[in-house]
Amino acid sequence: MRAVDDARAALGARLRELRRAAHLSGVDLAARCGWHSSKISRIERGKQAPSEADLAVWCEACENLAVLDDLVASLRNLRSMYLEWQRTVAAGHAYRQRQSIKLEGQTRLIRWFAPDTLPGLLQTEDYARAVLRACIAITAGRDDLDEAVAARMVRKLILQRGAHRFHILVGEAALHRTVGNSAVMAAQLQSLLEELERPNLRLGVIPLDAEYRAPATNFVIYDRAQVLTETVSAELTITRPSEIALHEKTFALLAGQAAYNDAAQALIVGALERRTGALR
Repeated sequence: MRAVDDARAALGARLRELRRAAHLSGVDLAARCGWHSSKISRIERGKQAPSEADLAVWCEACENLAVLDDLVASLRNLRSMYLEWQRTVAAGHAYRQRQSIKLEGQTRLIRWFAPDTLPGLLQTEDYARAVLRACIAITAGRDDLDEAVAARMVRKLILQRGAHRFHILVGEAALHRTVGNSAVMAAQLQSLLEELERPNLRLGVIPLDAEYRAPATNFVIYDRAQVLTETVSAELTITRPSEIALHEKTFALLAGQAAYNDAAQALIVGALERRTGALR
């Protein structure tokens, strides 16, 4: 899992800098810790995750216990951030949708970036059905399509709650990518135009020709408490403040490239006209 490998490598790099700041070679540190020097190398290169006890020994050997709590927090985040989709969907996709209902209900500001499909909170029933059907087919989880679609529609009710605010960014590609068929897409795009009227929703569309400025896949920021991002095989939960801040920085950069209000409406209308023309 690339994202988890990157996080483990980042932890290893922090430990390497801690060792260097203490003016210790890998052999020196290994001797102080009572380890083989290969263990130092594996941890620093991100090939092996340390234990919490390893971190304590490492910090003590480097005479810098002040950073131990932060390193332990990073390690715990690394352990919890990876959740295999097979576990997630074992109880059915409807169960996963209900988890989202709970999380979204506890959040006052949701910031969501979706580069090539529309996010769940904006999906029509037919669009959601096509998305969830594809998810069930690829993950081979429990087939509870009707229940999952119904749960996703319940999720959308949060948009009607004035206490919740939403800033959603979608790539223009999401307006053109066929989910279901052209009739499903035409109805979805019409619904999206209606969503523009919501006072608690700020919807931005990032044009296809926008300059590439940030390496980002889909992610959702819940207040400033956590970030969720999905990959082909896993869902990552990110709670480390510095990583949340990086996602906020990325979101702000993408938001600066997005079209809003009349400009966003024009992009949606253009995609809709293309679809309705194809249906004639």
